[in-house]
Amino acid sequence: MQIIDQYKDIPKDARGAVVVIGNFDGVHRGHAEVIARAREIATGLVAPLGVMSFEPHPREFFAPDAPSFRLTTKETKARLLERLGVNVVFTLPFDGDLASKSAAEFVNEVLNQGLGLAHVVVGFDFCFGKGRKGNTDLLAKMGKELGFGVTVIDLVVAKSSSDEIIYSSTQIRDALREGRCEDAAALLGHWWTIEGEVIQGDQRGRTIDFPTANIAMGRYLHPAHGVYAIKAEVLSGPHAGIYDGVANLGRRPTFDKKDVLLESFLFDFDGDIYGAEVAVSLIGFIRAEQKFDGLDALKAQIAKDSLKAADSLAALKANPQNVPWSGQET
Repeated sequence: MQIIDQYKDIPKDARGAVVVIGNFDGVHRGHAEVIARAREIATGLVAPLGVMSFEPHPREFFAPDAPSFRLTTKETKARLLERLGVNVVFTLPFDGDLASKSAAEFVNEVLNQGLGLAHVVVGFDFCFGKGRKGNTDLLAKMGKELGFGVTVIDLVVAKSSSDEIIYSSTQIRDALREGRCEDAAALLGHWWTIEGEVIQGDQRGRTIDFPTANIAMGRYLHPAHGVYAIKAEVLSGPHAGIYDGVANLGRRPTFDKKDVLLESFLFDFDGDIYGAEVAVSLIGFIRAEQKFDGLDALKAQIAKDSLKAADSLAALKANPQNVPWSGQET
């Protein structure tokens, strides 16, 4: 899969694509259905299937000091899109230049002249250009004039036995903030995953026989603080692989810390993974974060949490129908 981070002088084999435009935060089931529709169009036109998103997220550009909300980094997003069969990802830099383009300039300069798209697929509420003055009617009108097709997709919903399920990043964020990992996964179609480089912490864990792999949360959404059953995939280095484990996500009140950190203890693992890239999937919420009266009390609780996490993960393996469809190993 190609990843292209600008819209000028792109490779010839990336031009003429069928492209879905959106933020794709989380790459959830609704996104997957829209991409499937675009794939049908691309197959009919014998064209590459592409996705266009923006970095930073426009919301981050306009409100850089707002609380963190991201469900995926651009790297995780690219991996998930590749699993869905996307051939090329256009990750355009959302900067002052792009934000100042009028709707007509965006269509003409970026979509037509820059990328030379054959077809554009957008959601029914897609707005674009300075002041978000462009809409799907303008896009369709200009597409007809400039020679590319436009398909507008209605809101993607699924029907359960008693209700309609709307796939949205907002609902996923709400579920994670409430510690409802399984509900978030049902909407995402995959376990929600925090990805980053293992950094050195205070190294207290190794003194109580529970060494942890620590990841800073960065611009990720902060879910409910507490302890989780996890799957951790070491993405690089000699210890690459998938491990069961238990993690604390929060501020470590026992030690009066203020920054938010994800500390993962991997079962049956003994190795040095400092500097390695690790993707930690939250599988189940075990308990809220709490303050303990010293290391002995903390050690005893981690042992209990580890048993609960192991039971939760074993139950998941025994019921593979509960695993999201994405193909992630369990």
